[in-house]
Amino acid sequence: MRPRTAPPHLLLLALALAALTGCGTVTATGPRATAPRSAAAPTAAGRADLEARARYARTRVEHVYVTEAEGYAPALQSAGVVGDDGFQITYVDGKGGRITLSAERRPFTAEECAAGPPDGDGCEAGGGGRYRRSGDRHAYLRDENGLRVEVAAPLTVPRGLLERAAAAAHRADDAELDAVLPRATAPAGPVERGDLPPVGDGAPDNSVGASG
Repeated sequence: MRPRTAPPHLLLLALALAALTGCGTVTATGPRATAPRSAAAPTAAGRADLEARARYARTRVEHVYVTEAEGYAPALQSAGVVGDDGFQITYVDGKGGRITLSAERRPFTAEECAAGPPDGDGCEAGGGGRYRRSGDRHAYLRDENGLRVEVAAPLTVPRGLLERAAAAAHRADDAELDAVLPRATAPAGPVERGDLPPVGDGAPDNSVGASG
């Protein structure tokens, strides 16, 4: 029995597909072969490293707050301690605009709000907290997790933009901590000074030399 051959139109279709595959023009339209990799949960070692970096910055991971503001980016050199163990970071727009976010263990009471700053325009609800204007600056403040969270800027920053930044302020997650905390985890060592005497209480040696 003679072997059966495919109809001519099927042979032509197979040859066309083979040619397209060889040229790399055929793309998959079905589901991907593998599912997207989900974000891995932070490891204990990673968290320990973040906590060590926070200690180096003289703060605590739970005191690190971040936010978002349209057209603004964090100035990482501004990130650091405020108060005893709070955290502060400034966001800039590259044109002179600045928004400063801070979180520290300092209460913001209803009495303080009602009294208002000496040169201010009172204190009113807004931005998930209270809005206060003082001199050439304005700010949104709230109490959260035992912290005074404040988002402040010069009056040249529109109030609406500042309010949105205040509403977006939140405790940093591990990825955000990694982005804003210093990379170091321990001081490099004491700075050596040439004017400290080798004995005594360590006071600087300010005696006049032979030429003086």
